Amino acid sequence: MLVLHGPNLNLLGVREPEIYGRTTLAEVDRGLIDRGKVAGLDVSAYQSNHEGELVDRIQQAGRERVDFMLVNAGAYTHTSVALRDALSAVDIPFIEVHLSNVFARDRFRHHSYLSDIAVGVVCGLGPGSYRAALDFVISTVLPASTAGA
Repeated sequence: MLVLHGPNLNLLGVREPEIYGRTTLAEVDRGLIDRGKVAGLDVSAYQSNHEGELVDRIQQAGRERVDFMLVNAGAYTHTSVALRDALSAVDIPFIEVHLSNVFARDRFRHHSYLSDIAVGVVCGLGPGSYRAALDFVISTVLPASTAGA
């Protein structure tokens, strides 16, 4: 499973802590990787501030046959048709994740280019948004993928 982080998420812990909290991206990733290991799930994480690099990583995930993604595209959620097209092209199920409640913020953040192609959206729980999404994958997706085994 791949966790994909978009622009400015490398600043977690220092950027607008009143909105995003004080947990760093490294701490978020470590928690997800550790939780995944306990559940028998291999979790990797990738962050970039560059749209093209995120598109490249999504395409790479398709070649790697990644089974699921958690995607926090940051501001690209509201602007990037390129990320939407890449996610559609690889046909990997994903959950859209946001630390803040985007619907309680600026009006332009209320629109997502990703939500309608996502399995679901988790927002407003701070770093717990990632954990809630991962727990969904562990409790719902993993059992379904092993049902025929």
